[in-house]
Amino acid sequence: MVRPIVVTGGGTGGHIFPMRAIGEELVAAGVPATAIHYVGSRRGQEAALLADQPIDLTLLPGRGIRRSWRARAVVQNLGAIVGLAIAFAVAFVRVGRWRPSVVVSVGGYAAAAVGAAAVLWRRPLVLVELDATPGAVHRVLARFARRRCLAYGPADDSSVVTGVPLGRDVLAVDRGREARQRSRRAMEPPIDAGRAVVVVMSGSLGATRVNDAVSDLAERWSSRTDRALIHVSGRRDASRVLARRPRTDGLDYRIIDFATMAPLWSVADVAVCRAGATTVAELTALGIPSVLVPLPGAPGDHQTRNARAVADAGGAVLLADEDCDGASLEAALDRLLAPEGLEAATSAARGLGHRDAAAAITRVVLDVGGQAA
Repeated sequence: MVRPIVVTGGGTGGHIFPMRAIGEELVAAGVPATAIHYVGSRRGQEAALLADQPIDLTLLPGRGIRRSWRARAVVQNLGAIVGLAIAFAVAFVRVGRWRPSVVVSVGGYAAAAVGAAAVLWRRPLVLVELDATPGAVHRVLARFARRRCLAYGPADDSSVVTGVPLGRDVLAVDRGREARQRSRRAMEPPIDAGRAVVVVMSGSLGATRVNDAVSDLAERWSSRTDRALIHVSGRRDASRVLARRPRTDGLDYRIIDFATMAPLWSVADVAVCRAGATTVAELTALGIPSVLVPLPGAPGDHQTRNARAVADAGGAVLLADEDCDGASLEAALDRLLAPEGLEAATSAARGLGHRDAAAAITRVVLDVGGQAA
């Protein structure tokens, strides 16, 4: 009989997509879907993003702690603590019932309760670090972990560098020249073969600073017949971005409120993005040069560290949020899109990619859980 495996984390898409990638790879490795349990957050996107999976999903109450002493934040944090206590009670009962061979955490506040329950029930714990800097939950759980799977090195006796697990839809993207041209012809309307394609994506809700800069960039490029700009604005800013749309007589400028990114990565020459772990992992696995604009105030400034790892290797330009405007974006993109710059940045980005991350993590999980072949 196969012992259960619990995969926990969530609250944001940056945690949920790696959870799904690990679950898919465990099934591909022969673990029955009925023996895997996802545990995530009721407040996050898990219900929407994991609903189509054949794997059982448990949603816990609670929310993250706000790092502020303002009255509103204090009240919200008191509620968060109550929710976390309830989540821990539910997690303790579920982990005790399942007695999993291993608990896999990808981080986020939803993993705190399950990780603590795993420690108390003495279940083996594997931590999957998605960022260059571990989050608060994993910093607490690290001393109890059997193994840690790192996005970036260096490793030690208890850890291994695996990269960030990616979905099969992303890994299936063909970035060859002919495949990209086919994908561009398949778009509605098609993208002219002679245009360099820039894809902008700053999160499911969007980032106002980035969106404003891209609107300015579109105005600067309004007469360019050699560029295509696909602007995924995020749902929150969509109406605002549409209202600011400049008149263009040469630029192929497309505004989308939300999109599945794999089809857009198949046509992109260069990307403009935040520097979340999954986004950076997708860009490097596919060899897409980028302008990375880290989210200011991210815990531990992990997005800046993620971006710097790629920029230092030559695969990206790091642009601080406070410096992000139309002029600075134009300068960074012109630098990347220069023929010699594009080839070098593509090679550098691809050199950091871990296309087999989900498989590598699965091997660690099965080994720790005593289910390795």
